[in-house]
Amino acid sequence: MLLVYVSLDIFLKLRWNDFAYRLPTVAVSAALVKQLREETGAGMMDCKKALSETGGDLEKAQEYLRKKGLSTADKKSSRLAAEGRIGCYIHDSRIGVLIEVNSETDFVGRSEKFKELVDDLAMQVVACPQVKYVSIEDIPEDILKKEKDLEMQREDLQSKPENKREKIVEGRVSKRLGELALLEQPFIKDDSLLVKDLVKQTVAALGENIKVRRFVRFTLGETAEDAKPDD
Repeated sequence: MLLVYVSLDIFLKLRWNDFAYRLPTVAVSAALVKQLREETGAGMMDCKKALSETGGDLEKAQEYLRKKGLSTADKKSSRLAAEGRIGCYIHDSRIGVLIEVNSETDFVGRSEKFKELVDDLAMQVVACPQVKYVSIEDIPEDILKKEKDLEMQREDLQSKPENKREKIVEGRVSKRLGELALLEQPFIKDDSLLVKDLVKQTVAALGENIKVRRFVRFTLGETAEDAKPDD
């Protein structure tokens, strides 16, 4: 008689694999797959697998695709964008915005979908008077330091332990910086979507890198000094 000895760890692995194989897969709706495809540009089967692997969590699925190198929107973000369009929006003859949005080619810059994005972004800037910068990365270091110093001096934090105070301040400063950045705003036509995700969706749809370069806001009667970001 031939005896086969199997170590305990191998036996347990075999039993676990058998158990995992029998586990029911997470049901993923077609609408969720479609949304993930629009936001990442990844293939349908890759999106379906990412959602299944992450229990239908959209944010975790996006992270899964990024780690696997399957998010085409992220890949395109490193490519040069020097074409595009300058758009404008004027509200009630009192507030006006000029915004520059870049694409990789003139062909995409002239497309209707790109024009719609530029018009929506100009309207977004008009609707968000607190916005001073395109992204959080554009906010100067002195503004960041000022916000942190202000938060550290808040009375409600003085009795907190040092380590907890740092975490609270970090959270508050992050929230404040997000309020100043255009890309971090909820999209005015769909507040379940951030502006940066709207841009990513357009990147995935058009197949080119898109960069919001800069904007300027004009308010009737406002002086040049008034228009400067807070120091």
